[in-house]
Amino acid sequence: MENRENIAVGLDIGTTKIVAMIGKKNEYGKLEILGLGKAKSLGVARGVVNNITQTIQSIQQAVLEAEENSGYKINDVVVGIAGQHIRSIQHTDYISRSNPEEVISGKDIQLLIDQVNKLAMLPGEEIIHVLPQEFKIDGQSEIKEPIGMYGGRLEASFHVVVGQAASIRNVGRCIQSSGIELSGLTLEPLASADAVLSQEEKEAGVALIDIGGGTTDLAIFKDGIIRHTAVIPFGGNVITEDIKEGCSIIEKQAELLKVKFGSAWPGENKDNEIVSIPGLRGREPKEISLKNLSKIIHARVVEIIEQVFTEIKVYGHEDPRKKLIAGIVLTGGGAQLQHIKQLVEYITGMDTRIGYPNEHLAGNSSEDISSPLFATAVGLVMNSVANNTQSAYKLEVSQAIPQPRPIVKPVIEEVQEVVQQQEEPIENKVEKEVETTEGKIRKSFFDKYVDKIKDFLDNAE
Repeated sequence: MENRENIAVGLDIGTTKIVAMIGKKNEYGKLEILGLGKAKSLGVARGVVNNITQTIQSIQQAVLEAEENSGYKINDVVVGIAGQHIRSIQHTDYISRSNPEEVISGKDIQLLIDQVNKLAMLPGEEIIHVLPQEFKIDGQSEIKEPIGMYGGRLEASFHVVVGQAASIRNVGRCIQSSGIELSGLTLEPLASADAVLSQEEKEAGVALIDIGGGTTDLAIFKDGIIRHTAVIPFGGNVITEDIKEGCSIIEKQAELLKVKFGSAWPGENKDNEIVSIPGLRGREPKEISLKNLSKIIHARVVEIIEQVFTEIKVYGHEDPRKKLIAGIVLTGGGAQLQHIKQLVEYITGMDTRIGYPNEHLAGNSSEDISSPLFATAVGLVMNSVANNTQSAYKLEVSQAIPQPRPIVKPVIEEVQEVVQQQEEPIENKVEKEVETTEGKIRKSFFDKYVDKIKDFLDNAE
């Protein structure tokens, strides 16, 4: 039975690091992290793969480390999609039902979603997510759950997330070439939101700002529904670059300075606070004033936050009906910068807190995992759990820890067959009978989209 646990795996392909995380739900419904693997991300710039070979090596390194830590062998992963090519649009569509005397079923909603998926996009673009917001039946608005109701005209407003097809396929290619399968795709801001936001915040209205290495992602929720997403092509790396240029030091030193002494608020440092940096190859050490350092950081952080605030204004938060009562939640590696919370509150005038993914984690999780740095990876594992994936199986003690391997499709298919044959517990059966709009949309749409990428990659070989 142990081989048949519902083990979930998330893979966060970031600009600075690649994280593979293995987890499962414990008996209290919390997420227990079994293994974590990290590798320096070398082939990714601003969330987009620009070197296939280096990315494959980094993925294999992260996966291998996660396998060694956990004693599980990874079959497939849910992957986060980000990058400056991501944009979102609002769209409204409707269908006229042939028989209004029948209740609305999942098929009608699927028909409506398929219609939205046929929207004409710009050349090279593809729809990643179609997220229904609210439904209208025969003119009656503000319906959250249309299944089971009567009506002739079914209308819905959608949040459609669009990205470059080539970038997404490159990610699929890297994963397949690393010897693992792709079981699902999720927009990274949505994964981070799952990990750090509470349902109350999503209802009240909240903006999640995920400051990563290469990009800053924004996701806005109101009334429990995703309302706006955006990806800003600046992140922590640009701050490091500014320090490197401004202080004439090497990148490694600039990153260390930022993490150890950096602050987003210049007033906090006194003029006489100085840090000494060893010179290169026997040169004199450099003395850097912490006040100057925080001025450099401050200038860039203000620019990033102002761009995010512009996007929040585009959503229309000044409208009383769209007010974000829960304010802003900061997460990602950039959220660990000192005094960034105060700076965001000063610029936006909105309540701000730092988002940690520990609400959904089991009590015995290490402090490292509950850092904002791993919010996206935790969210991806949660997404994989929700899809009931069998993404990894326990290695027997006699089996050696695996080496990076070629794709072995038959073995994965056998494991999936074994899982399908397993008798479901009664509560799962009951859950399956209750059809929900959200569940149907997530499963059917992602299955189709992932299958489409797999077909493309298989045909390309």
